[in-house]
Amino acid sequence: MIQIEKMTFNPFQENTYVLYDETKECIIIDPGCYEKNEQNKLVDFIAKNDLKPVKIVNTHGHIDHVLGNYFVHKTYGIDVVGHENLKQQLAAVPTYSSMYGFNAYQPSPDPVTLLKEGDVLKFGNSALDVYFCPGHAPDHLVFHHTGQGFVINGDVLFKGSFGRIDLPGGDFETLKNSILNTMFKLPDDTVVYTGHGEETTIGVEKISNPIHHASF
Repeated sequence: MIQIEKMTFNPFQENTYVLYDETKECIIIDPGCYEKNEQNKLVDFIAKNDLKPVKIVNTHGHIDHVLGNYFVHKTYGIDVVGHENLKQQLAAVPTYSSMYGFNAYQPSPDPVTLLKEGDVLKFGNSALDVYFCPGHAPDHLVFHHTGQGFVINGDVLFKGSFGRIDLPGGDFETLKNSILNTMFKLPDDTVVYTGHGEETTIGVEKISNPIHHASF
C-alpha cells in the first residue's frame, strides 16, 4: 500500500509529495525545497522512515516544482523522470529564476526517463498510471492509482480552481480539455492531491469547479 507524505515548500507554497510502500522504496514528486530548512525537512523524513529514494518525478517543469531537483539528485544520486517536453521547461528555469528571487537556484539535471500517456510509473511494489494533461504547462503529467483511488495532479486541478494559463506554453482550451476529458473521467471518489493548497475529490470538482463556465 502506498503512503503519501505532503510537504509544503518555498514562497509559492508548493506541495512536494513523497510516495512510498512496504518495500521502503520511495519517489519524490515535485521537490520544491529551496531553503536549507526545507531540504533538511525532506531529508529528515526520509531518514526517519528508513526510505530509499529511487526517482525524482516532475509533474511539470515550472520553477516552484523543481527548485529541489538538483539537491535531491545530488543527495541521493537519483535521476529525474518526466514528460519529453520537460527538458525544454527545465532549460528555461535558470533564465527567470532570479526574477522570482531564487538567486541561488541550481539547475536541474535533464530527465533521464521520459514518460507519456499510457505509461506506468513503478517503484517498490507499486505502480501509477500516467496521463498527459497539458494546458497549464506543455509537459504536464498526472499520476493515478486506481486501487487506492488517488491522483497526484500537480497544477491541473485545484480545490475550487484550476491551473493558470498565462505562463509560456499555457492554453485555456487545452487545459479545459485535460480536465473535462481526462481528470473528470476518473471515479468521483478519487482524491486529488494538488500542487498547491488542499486536497479535493473529482466528484466535488465535477459539480463545483469553475472550469465548466470559465472563458478567456
